[in-house]
Amino acid sequence: MNNKQKGAAGEDLACRYLERNGFEIFERNKSYPKVCEIDIIAKRKNKLHFVEVKTRKTDAFGLPGDAVDKRKLAHIRQGATLYQQENGRNSFQIDVIAITLKPELKIEHFGNIG
Repeated sequence: MNNKQKGAAGEDLACRYLERNGFEIFERNKSYPKVCEIDIIAKRKNKLHFVEVKTRKTDAFGLPGDAVDKRKLAHIRQGATLYQQENGRNSFQIDVIAITLKPELKIEHFGNIG
């Protein structure tokens, strides 16, 4: 499995996780050229969630959530602002879903990180 396939598989897992937890998926891979790509845009209880998904095969080289730094958060925040301007929505938060595939599947959801 190459990195692109691993990322797509992680996003599929994240979407299923979110839906099981009461989220409605609006968009995937929303691109704002020169700003960012937002992995998942979802809604729960009238609040938009801009979700960054990080998937790693194992945690041998660090936890997947650690890959989301301040710079990445700033880019997602810019994308979220653009999305709001386009769609007229106000209340939002930025979440991270960290997925480790082996030795067993582990999905962690960090809400309102940015």
